[in-house]
Amino acid sequence: MIKQPLKRPLVTVGDFVEASHAAMQLKLVAGKAGLKHRINEAAVNRPGLALTGFYKYFANRRIQVLGLAEISYLSSLSKPKRSECLREFFGRKIPCVVFTRGKQVPPEVIKLADEFRVPVLRTKAITKDFVNATTIVMENLSAPRSKIQGTMMEIMGIGVLIDGAPGIGKSDTALALIRKGNALVSDDVTSVRVDSAGSIIASPVSVTRYHMEIRGLGIIHVPSLYGVSSVRNEKKLDVVITLCSEKQRSKEFRGGEDFPAVEILGVDIPHIVIAVIPGRDIANIVEAATLDLKLKRLGHDAEKELDEKLVRIMTGGQAIID
Repeated sequence: MIKQPLKRPLVTVGDFVEASHAAMQLKLVAGKAGLKHRINEAAVNRPGLALTGFYKYFANRRIQVLGLAEISYLSSLSKPKRSECLREFFGRKIPCVVFTRGKQVPPEVIKLADEFRVPVLRTKAITKDFVNATTIVMENLSAPRSKIQGTMMEIMGIGVLIDGAPGIGKSDTALALIRKGNALVSDDVTSVRVDSAGSIIASPVSVTRYHMEIRGLGIIHVPSLYGVSSVRNEKKLDVVITLCSEKQRSKEFRGGEDFPAVEILGVDIPHIVIAVIPGRDIANIVEAATLDLKLKRLGHDAEKELDEKLVRIMTGGQAIID
């Protein structure tokens, strides 16, 4: 498995607007020139205390959210005092400002937004809901990311990364699995990130999304051939299955069937190694290995149960009946 260096993405206001537009119906009101400003912290900030003039611990690197309390406070000020307060606020190099509850943006705010190049956004969402949703969006956008080689599949609800040497048959195996009703996430190169729960989330690289390369055939568009249910936009990674030659398996993966976990972005992922032998139906074996993993998570370990049964027979003198 080839990994690219771990990196944290640079999240801009434009990235945030694009990622949250559908869920929160964000509308850009002013300050379009500042959409390239970086958001350096995933948390959001309600600047109520700052608006009163106390900036000692002001979190200016975060998205600034003005809810009902902040808007009511600004409305209670005289026009000269409000203008002075807002100018001081916009001058603190903040990434952007969001007005919640569908509240109208005052004209002086629009003027200051364009002057200081600070995007001002508006949403109909309740402040509490907006803060919760924004925290999740920002954690996802700023999570550590990397790219790894391998074909990512969803098999019976389990996220499986199939990796191995070039030409070993990863895409052919994935294609056979798709025909059996499973779904493709990405082919050959997979983007991975860590979510807020500490799980690895795999997704396709945008340029190759929904496409596969089959040796001797070329590029195919999977949903056009097998329907929209044959693809997924992302999936939690549950297991890595490595395809290799029988010789390589015996040489590099010694020690029985318990293989060391694969570490991806600091998270240990269960690992299974399958030898590719002529005439062997690798797709069926990958599917069986995945279902067996699912059973183990439900508390059913076939190998362990058989071992315990044999021990009971040998220690108790019970006869084995065919």
